[in-house]
Amino acid sequence: MRILGLSGSLRRDSHNTSLLRAAANALPSGVELELYDGLDELPHFNADLDVEWAPEPVQRLREAIADADGVLIATPEYNGSIPGVLKNALDWASRPFPDNALRGKPVAVVGASTGMFGAVWAQAEVRKVLKTIGADVLDGELPVAHAHIAFGDDGLLADDGMRNALDELVALLTARAGAAEVVAT
Repeated sequence: MRILGLSGSLRRDSHNTSLLRAAANALPSGVELELYDGLDELPHFNADLDVEWAPEPVQRLREAIADADGVLIATPEYNGSIPGVLKNALDWASRPFPDNALRGKPVAVVGASTGMFGAVWAQAEVRKVLKTIGADVLDGELPVAHAHIAFGDDGLLADDGMRNALDELVALLTARAGAAEVVAT
C-alpha cells in the first residue's frame, strides 16, 4: 500500500514536510509514504491549458494521486488560509471533474505552523476544498503549534500526545485506504 504525501510548503526546511516524514515513521509494515516533490513545477491553474492534454507536471501530479491508495496533506497556514501552491495543486488535481484522481480517494489533512494554532484554519479550508472535489476526507485533524520546537532530534514529534495523535490519524488513513483498495479490486 502506498500513501502520497503532499506538503503545502516549498521551503527547504519545511515543518510540514517534517510532519510528513514523522508520519512515515507511524506507518504499519507494508505501507510506504511517497513525498511528492513537484508542486513548484505546476503552472498556475488555467483551464485553457487542460483542454486536450495537460502540461507534463500536471499529468505527473494526477498520476501520483491516482496511483496512491491514500493521500496525506500537511499544510502551513498563510494569511489565515491555504498556501497558494497547495490550492493550485488541488485545483489541477480536481480536473477533469467529476472523474478526477481525488474522487473517492481517502485523504487526511494535518498542519504545522510556528504560531500557537497549528494551521487549524488552513486544515479546515483544505478539507472543505477536498470535499468539494469529491475526496473521501477524514474528519480528524492534527494542529502542530510552535512547529519550530515541536520536533525532536530524531525528526519525530517531541510531545507524546501529538505523536500518538499523528499515529492514530495515520492508522485511520491506512485503514480507510486499505478498505478502499479492497472495494476497488
